[in-house]
Amino acid sequence: MKQGKALKSGRINLGVIVLTLIALVIGVVPVLANESNTVKPSVAQEGGEAVKPNIVLVHGAWADGSSWSAVIERLQAQGYNVIAPQFPLTSLEANVARLHQVLARLTGPTILAGHSYGGQIITAGAVDQPNVVGLVYIAAFGLDEGESIGGLLSGGLPPALAHLSFDEFGFGWLPQDDFVTHFASDVDPVWANAMWAVQQPIHATALEDVMGVPAWKSLPSWYMVATNDEAIPPDAERLFAQRMGATVVEIESSHVPLASQPDAVTELIVTAATAVSTEE
Repeated sequence: MKQGKALKSGRINLGVIVLTLIALVIGVVPVLANESNTVKPSVAQEGGEAVKPNIVLVHGAWADGSSWSAVIERLQAQGYNVIAPQFPLTSLEANVARLHQVLARLTGPTILAGHSYGGQIITAGAVDQPNVVGLVYIAAFGLDEGESIGGLLSGGLPPALAHLSFDEFGFGWLPQDDFVTHFASDVDPVWANAMWAVQQPIHATALEDVMGVPAWKSLPSWYMVATNDEAIPPDAERLFAQRMGATVVEIESSHVPLASQPDAVTELIVTAATAVSTEE
């Protein structure tokens, strides 16, 4: 793969930044499945059986990681070592640095799965990481070299982001009604309100980065399109998936299928993990 910086500096004005928050959401449970200094993947006991890769789940904006909890439960029940860290959401560089900290703890093959803005993190952060063997995108950004979120998106705000506001520190927050009604429209309202309550805002500077050489150019990828997404347009998701040559599944879901349809999300991740498994 051609070597290149994963991150480049870019500039967009605040108006464009607000418009381009169309695709940023929700996250990952702050769970570390193994508290040892070095975490090993689950390996079959019988000789000759496939090694199960580690799975790192990468969240987007406006939530604690608890929206991934049902997926984590299902993956762990199948014997996978799952890591679901929190990311600062202050800049792409800081988010990638956090991902590299997590990867440094792991041994053996690793799958990265990113939701929404988490796709931006894994696209940049998997570059030059030899243990990463596959990428899974769940209604997520999959930018190409030279692109930025601000440069790709324009026009009026969709219902999910109609009342997005930035505080005096530059962090964007999502109102409760918009979150429950549009972001997580197919999630039980009780759970959707809990997801809103633990939202982790994203800083405007996290949208000012231009993508370097994307990891999906050298790694196999899988993509889940959410056909009822009111944050990232489904056609944009299809374009991301097509140009990365991903294995694609489409699901009738809001922007958060990891919360509303965890069985389907788990199945796609397991499909990717099975495809890249190696013989012990």
